[in-house]
Amino acid sequence: MGLDLTTVQPAEGSVHAKNFRRGRGHGSGNGKTAGKGHKGQKARSGGNSRPGFEGGQMPLYRRIPKRGFKNINTKDIVSINVSELERFDDGATVTVTDLLESGAVSRLGDGVKILGNGSISKKLTVQANAFSESAAKKIEAAGGKAEVI
Repeated sequence: MGLDLTTVQPAEGSVHAKNFRRGRGHGSGNGKTAGKGHKGQKARSGGNSRPGFEGGQMPLYRRIPKRGFKNINTKDIVSINVSELERFDDGATVTVTDLLESGAVSRLGDGVKILGNGSISKKLTVQANAFSESAAKKIEAAGGKAEVI
């Protein structure tokens, strides 16, 4: 990356905060009201409304209907079917990272569960976070192994 006008910055410590000394007399250009204008809520110390305040009007977050709840402890489980495992070579050990690299899953989330839709003909050792009953049966019926990690 070369040096151009978008990357040029002043030397460390050479630029200090603007309006560093407010309210120090009219000769400073920022005296008397210290840039806050005359009176009013924003001129007072601590004077500003909270986020979401709409001047007394019923705020948006209270006007909108609310339903149900968002469980913060829920797990984001990514599921794939047994038929997706056909892409691997016979006798291979299939891990969660292999599923990601092969494109069988686009993300890992909090875990991967293998579901039983479709069929499998190859003998695979599959290591995943969870298996449905039918998926585990199909993998074992093909001579493979379903290992929970």
